[in-house]
Amino acid sequence: MTADPRLDVVGDVIDVLHRQIAFVRPRDGSVLPPEQDPSGDEAYPAHWAEPWPSGIELARAVSARDWSGAAVVELGCGLGLPAVAAALRGAQVLATDRSADAVAFAAVNAECNGAVVETAVCAWSAPGLLLDRAPWRLVLAADVLYGQRNVAELLDLLPRLVDGTGEVWLADPRRPLTAEFLTAARTRWGRVDTVGTDSPEIVVHRLAELRGP
Repeated sequence: MTADPRLDVVGDVIDVLHRQIAFVRPRDGSVLPPEQDPSGDEAYPAHWAEPWPSGIELARAVSARDWSGAAVVELGCGLGLPAVAAALRGAQVLATDRSADAVAFAAVNAECNGAVVETAVCAWSAPGLLLDRAPWRLVLAADVLYGQRNVAELLDLLPRLVDGTGEVWLADPRRPLTAEFLTAARTRWGRVDTVGTDSPEIVVHRLAELRGP
C-alpha cells in the first residue's frame, strides 16, 4: 500500500513581529493528488500545501497590529499562517479553504502555536457560511489573483463580506491580473492602497471604505 503523502510532513517556522509561528506542511506538495473543484467541473493542484511567500508576508503584516476582538476571516487559507497571526494578535478568526486537507492543516498549525482558529471548508462560489457571519472587520487572502475566475468571484464576494468599517488585505506577488482587479475594485471601494513588504516581490493591497451598491 502506498503511504499517504499528506502524512509525510515537515516542520518549519516563520518570523513575525516579536515571535515565531511554527507550522507543519506536507514534505512535497507536488506529489499530492489533484483535488476536485467544489463545482465539480475541474480538478486543481494542491497549492495549499506550500508556504507561499505571499502568505508569509501577509502573516507578518497582520502581526504588526492589535486585532483584539476583531472578527477576521481568511479566504483560501492553505496552511493558515495569516489566520494564525491574526489570532495571536487577539482576533476571532475563521480560516476557510475549498480544500478539506488545507483546513485540516490550518487547524493543526493553529494548535501548534496555541492559537484559537475556527476552520471551515468553503468555496467562493457558495459563500453562504461567510455571508451568514458578515460583516467581518478584516478579510485576508494571499496570492489569489492568479486566474480570471478568481478575480471575478472576488470582485463579487468581497464587498458582501464587510461594511463601511471593514477592510480587505490581499497579499500579491504582482500577478498579471492584479491591475484588472484593482481597476474594478476602485469602483466599489473608497480607498485602495498598495503597501510594500519585506519582500520586494510581494505587496499588500488594502481595500477599505466600501461604497454603497
